[in-house]
Amino acid sequence: MNATTSPQIDDGLKAQLDGATPVMAQYLEIKAQNPDALLFFRMGDFYEVFFDDAVKAAGALSLALTKRGRHQGEEIPMAGVPAHAAEAYIAKLIRAGFRVAVCDQLEDPSEAKKRGSKSVVKRGIVRIVTPGTLTEDTLLEERGANRLIALSQRAGVMALASLELSTGEVECLETTPETLGTHLSALRPSESLVADRLLQDENLYALLKYCGGVLQPQSASLSDPAAGEARLKRLYGVDTLDGFGAFSLAEVSAMGMLAAYIDLTQAGKVPVLKAPKKTTSLAFLAIDPSTRQSLEIERTQKGSREGSLMSAIDRTITSGGSRLLAARLSRPLNHPDEINRRLDAVQWFVEHRGLRQNLRDTLRGMSDLARALSRLGLGRGGPRDLKVIKDGLELAGETIRVLKQTDAEDALDPRCPTEIRSHIKALTVSDSVADLRFKLDMALVEEPPLSTRDGGFIKAGYNSNLNELITLRNDSRQIILRMESDLQQETGLPLKIKYNAVLGYFIELTSKQADSLSDSDRQRLIHRQTLANQMRFSTPDLIDMDARIARAASDALTLELALFEDLREEVRRNAHPLQDMFDAFCALDVASSAAEWAEDMEATRPVVDDSLVFDAKAARHPVVVAALRSEGKPFTPNDGCLDASGQTGPRLTLVTGPNMAGKSTFLRQNALLVIMAQAGLFVPAASLRLGVVDRLFSRVGAGDDLAQGRSTFMMEMVETAAILSQATQRSFVILDEIGRGTATFDGLAIAWACAENLHEVVRARALFATHYHELSQLESLLAHTHNISMTAKEWNGDLIFLHEAKRGAADRSYGVQVAKLAGMPPVVVARAKDILERLETDRSHQLKLDDLPLFATVQAQVQNVAAQHAVESDVEKAVKAVNPDDLSPREALEIIYRLKGLV
Repeated sequence: MNATTSPQIDDGLKAQLDGATPVMAQYLEIKAQNPDALLFFRMGDFYEVFFDDAVKAAGALSLALTKRGRHQGEEIPMAGVPAHAAEAYIAKLIRAGFRVAVCDQLEDPSEAKKRGSKSVVKRGIVRIVTPGTLTEDTLLEERGANRLIALSQRAGVMALASLELSTGEVECLETTPETLGTHLSALRPSESLVADRLLQDENLYALLKYCGGVLQPQSASLSDPAAGEARLKRLYGVDTLDGFGAFSLAEVSAMGMLAAYIDLTQAGKVPVLKAPKKTTSLAFLAIDPSTRQSLEIERTQKGSREGSLMSAIDRTITSGGSRLLAARLSRPLNHPDEINRRLDAVQWFVEHRGLRQNLRDTLRGMSDLARALSRLGLGRGGPRDLKVIKDGLELAGETIRVLKQTDAEDALDPRCPTEIRSHIKALTVSDSVADLRFKLDMALVEEPPLSTRDGGFIKAGYNSNLNELITLRNDSRQIILRMESDLQQETGLPLKIKYNAVLGYFIELTSKQADSLSDSDRQRLIHRQTLANQMRFSTPDLIDMDARIARAASDALTLELALFEDLREEVRRNAHPLQDMFDAFCALDVASSAAEWAEDMEATRPVVDDSLVFDAKAARHPVVVAALRSEGKPFTPNDGCLDASGQTGPRLTLVTGPNMAGKSTFLRQNALLVIMAQAGLFVPAASLRLGVVDRLFSRVGAGDDLAQGRSTFMMEMVETAAILSQATQRSFVILDEIGRGTATFDGLAIAWACAENLHEVVRARALFATHYHELSQLESLLAHTHNISMTAKEWNGDLIFLHEAKRGAADRSYGVQVAKLAGMPPVVVARAKDILERLETDRSHQLKLDDLPLFATVQAQVQNVAAQHAVESDVEKAVKAVNPDDLSPREALEIIYRLKGLV
């Protein structure tokens, strides 16, 4: 907002302005309009911040805090950053949780001087930078989305709207407080606009603080549906929203809040947005926040991308393709037909390896067209953004030729999937887009500068007026030399044309030469200056040329800027087909990269249908496989079979076995197969049949929540309660070690009751890992329950994990052996074995702890055991005596037989 159009000054501001200099008064007025943002105030080549803003910015940016004059008797704190480096400083402030209002000079200082020596340069807010409204590449994560969301409620209906300003994607849906967390955790907003009355709900507030990024409460007036509809019409430049679909009052309210915030933060500039897309909760596989965190889909539990499912399978070439893959993994589909259309595209690229490689090679030249388009639409783009559009248009034609494998129009393979055909259609440019491509090709140099203020981005020959100005600017020396030569011939004198900053171009003669000038020459020469030995003159032609040369550089830049604006508007007029084109590039990148990963990992296409079956053969955990491959180690695959109907397999499988044997890995890998299959990806298994899942639940590991006063056990119970109350027969549930955080019999009772409820009431497909071996009895009590165990083998007192899932329950937990592997002191391990043997001997569980001998009384025995372990065995002695480098094959074979005999 321009300071000259500021609202009426209130009494508080009047008091602040008392005694302020004109510049400080301007600063205080603009700051009063943006009290919640740090005000970056442009002064020449710097952005300055004053008063409290300066103190905050200096602390956050490690800047020197200085002083600038006094105001009302107090020194004014000041800090500043160079204008050319402002983006980097703003990025740091945004990451620290600040909002930044950028106040620029709206006129040249020379214009202000014309109004009087004390006139202040006009300044105004050109943008408010917030976490959810970033568009610059330097402020954004290249392969991550940056969403702004709005939450509103009208007539008892809650709605959520989201906007990705850097790509123009707009979406809205109706939700409930119970399902809101699912949507928020999938969208991962950077900033949330929330109707202030909703924040009075403590549970909703806590959820938004956890999942919603930076919270921005919004007044009731901004959530009014009528006002929201008017804002949306202005934003999209339409008379009615009917063309976008039927939206509820709550959805219009939420989208209207987004429109108001965009108008505020972008200072009235209208972004290039896609039509708002209405979705429903039923369209996607629901994954709640705790499940998403435990499965580490996009990020690990430590917040890192490395080690997540996304990092393990992402082979995309483009940043937009990576964002699309992340979006698909975050919100897998819930309809078999749509899922299979995606799978058709992946399979096509698996079967056409050469075509896939050619496409991927082509896509390597693809830049982030969507973000370039967004910047151009908001007036922040530069010449390189136009170059990105130009390159993308050229790439579209090349991509079509690759997909068709020929230049012929009708040469597309008739078996080509519908999904790929639609992408080819989106890449086929219209006449209008073809004209844009031609103009950009004619106008832009091959390597344009980053900023328009640098000039030199329009190609020679594109505009005749610009050619003349550039020639004048670049060839001024040659022009002056020609004028000098002409004057020398006309006067017969060896005069020189020189230049200085005071006189500009002038003719210099010695005093003797000046005396010899003819009368006619004296009449057309204009005297400028007399020195001791020289006299300086000019001519009307030289004065005119001097002015033209002086203006040439600025006039050339002004004309280049005008041509840039024409091209930018041409791009804006073609925004929607360009957005569709970029979406097609991204989808092709995802499908081809998914095929690349599938071939590399020997993944297979899942069979996805409407059944209630989950049947995986030789399945692997995609993240663990990737980690083991980097170390050259194999992964042991396992089968998994569940059927909620109970016809082809159990609906509940109890998983037992020792710690570290792979129970959690087994549970997670099956849940990840569901996500990958419903995202439209191949899966790391010999085969998978999956009846679509409506909700995915995981309770694998839990931490405490001290801020809410919840222990680890309490958090476990809260999450388990949510699963049992929200899961349906079509859901998929994995539970790990329910009840372990309390007394043994309490925990066993809770685990038993949960297992019964899953089987008899919820009837969902469920994997239930436990150390309570008593639960294995449920197989004989519940009709559709099976036991499987993760196998381990004890050898010479050591435990070897086989990581194989076999039918039946585990016979023991091997806890003491695992403690030994973890590095527990031998004395403690031996003592634990002694106690375990006594407890296992007394099967009636009547043995009391005070019946056990104290540690001190058995320490000598324990130390004796440790000493026995320290004595070398015959096998160890024999092995140490062997030098492998000195053995012949026959000698080596004899040693093997001898060692076997010793064993």
